[in-house]
Amino acid sequence: MTNPLSRISLKNPWHLLATGFGSGLSPIVPGTMGTLASLPFYLLLAHLSLPLYGLVVIASCVIGVKICQVTSDDMGVHDHGSIVWDEFAGMWITMLVVPMLGLAVFDWKWLATGFVLFRFFDMVKPWPIGWLDKRVHGGLGIMIDDIVAGVMAGVALYLVGLYAGWL
Repeated sequence: MTNPLSRISLKNPWHLLATGFGSGLSPIVPGTMGTLASLPFYLLLAHLSLPLYGLVVIASCVIGVKICQVTSDDMGVHDHGSIVWDEFAGMWITMLVVPMLGLAVFDWKWLATGFVLFRFFDMVKPWPIGWLDKRVHGGLGIMIDDIVAGVMAGVALYLVGLYAGWL
């Protein structure tokens, strides 16, 4: 059987984006590496106006369906671990709380807590994340569980900030 990674090329823009600019090709914890790789982009996004940040996140989710579908089809595997564009979008959704509340973008406690919460929801997949992950297929299926994980992690991030006295 052919290794699915041999079927992709970082010269292909769909594959480059799907693998999070190559971060998803890490041999260990590619989803976590993809989430880490999304952080510098978040730091840039967070300096946009809130409506523009929101539009970029929505666009990344919509185009992400195509990015993930094309790459998944090319690899011949549904939701291969190297496909991490969904982690990028999910992390950006999680961190939307920070600019929404007008908080310091570079404050490590928000970054670290958002990262941990998003990874928790993405890996543990509590309902409805796990339910969606098992029932929705294709590019939408790859994206939807991380979108919902991002929303749930964003709500949790707000609550942590509220109860920790960070707000």
